[in-house]
Amino acid sequence: MQKAHSGKLGAAAARETILFTLPAIALVVLTIYLPFVMSGYYSLTEWNGISKVPVFIGLDNFRDIFAGNPAFLSALWFTMRYSLFFIILSNVLALALAVALTRKFRLANTLRGMFFVPYIMSMTIVGFIWKFIFSQGFDKLAELTGWGIWNLSWLGDSGLAFWSVVVVGVWQSLGFYIVLYVAGLQAVPTDVLEAAQIDGANGRQRFFGVVLPLLGPSITTCIFMSLTNSLKVFDIILALTKGGPGGATYSATLEIYREAFQNNHYGLGSAKAIIFFIMVLALTQLVLKVFERREVDL
Repeated sequence: MQKAHSGKLGAAAARETILFTLPAIALVVLTIYLPFVMSGYYSLTEWNGISKVPVFIGLDNFRDIFAGNPAFLSALWFTMRYSLFFIILSNVLALALAVALTRKFRLANTLRGMFFVPYIMSMTIVGFIWKFIFSQGFDKLAELTGWGIWNLSWLGDSGLAFWSVVVVGVWQSLGFYIVLYVAGLQAVPTDVLEAAQIDGANGRQRFFGVVLPLLGPSITTCIFMSLTNSLKVFDIILALTKGGPGGATYSATLEIYREAFQNNHYGLGSAKAIIFFIMVLALTQLVLKVFERREVDL
């Protein structure tokens, strides 16, 4: 009797679980998986987004890209360079600031909040704010200080525009990685540090020999998150430079957007999106495996 009652309760719980998860599953399928499958189909067609029937052309879009599509290759090169500098700068600065903010002083919590504020702001808004700073704000600083560096064309020169985008991207996301590193630093066992200190290790030796290896999971998470965020950079560039000057700051995602929604080449844009998706998937999995192997367990 008791077994039958518990069996009914289990079946009822299973039905409730299915009913509660079905809406979420339906939304995920409609907003992610179905568009992905449709994009795979459109990548095999020539379609301008207006005609009712796309023209099936097979792998011609992929042949065009692999034959040497200069705009897409340039966008990929920009994305790779941006990702490299974004990952290095954001993680090095975040770790250094996290170490400083874990020390006991009065304004530590206030500074943590201040660093985190840009992360909760819209990336589009951040782009517009910095566009104003690079144009009018730097002009005002040039008048006050007389330094020539403020008179440089930060958004008009292709080389400086690249670094401007990197600086804004790092500034906007720095607080998020600081929080992750602070959590990792606070999780380091104090007895391990005390044992290292008793053994005669100085502060630098304790950090590089004890703390840094134990931060492996935090480093892996931050590297993975910064890699994925940098590869899909879009909002900041659209608001800050719109891909200029002369297409010098076109990221892969912005190039896909331009190809599909501005040039009305939905088939070619979908093919570029599929190729970029495969590249991102392979790269992120490779990086994740490499850093997971270097983690140290207590």
